[in-house]
Amino acid sequence: DSNSTYGYRRIWKESLKVGFKNSPETIRHLMTKLKLKVVIFSKHTSGYCSYKGNLGKIAPNTLKQKFTETEPLKVLHTDVTQIRLRKDKWGYISAVLDQASGEILSYSISLSPNKLLILDTLEKLKQNIVPSLKPILHSDQGWHYQLKYYRDTLKTMGIEQSMSRKGNCHDNAPIESFFNLLKRECLYRYNIDDLTELKNLVAKYINWYNNKRI
Repeated sequence: DSNSTYGYRRIWKESLKVGFKNSPETIRHLMTKLKLKVVIFSKHTSGYCSYKGNLGKIAPNTLKQKFTETEPLKVLHTDVTQIRLRKDKWGYISAVLDQASGEILSYSISLSPNKLLILDTLEKLKQNIVPSLKPILHSDQGWHYQLKYYRDTLKTMGIEQSMSRKGNCHDNAPIESFFNLLKRECLYRYNIDDLTELKNLVAKYINWYNNKRI
């Protein structure tokens, strides 16, 4: 199940798992002959920016773009993104990604990028972390991540906070890349009516992303 997003290289890798031994070029020619194309959608929309200046404590940039962790649950990334709904509304998605496995460990969706959205994401994260590993959770400098309630919650969970430099999205590239894939491979295909539809689409995509996508 490729979700219509696999190019010939990824199909070639998947075919090796089932004993189909051919070159990537053979797969490419077969796809051309069968008129199989990757379906990727793109929309030009303004990105969500949660930076509102220094409203609270700014944590150190512990990671410094070192995306080399191989042990799961030790280095995590979080962020919030927005998606347009019908009737000039917006949906907001908060998620936490594991750097080593690339898996989405928790997420929450709301009509407002507020405190409850962030706390719900952390609450769902609790069942998937191991405090003894002393995990690091990296974010940008969004206002949510500077405030006391967020920092206190991380402390009670045994999580070290790390923050990107101001205005540097590359410092949080793993979660930025996931949100880009979520939109291009799934959400931009639809004119989403409401929060219920958005939640259903995101749930299906994340299940596929965590368990089937290569």
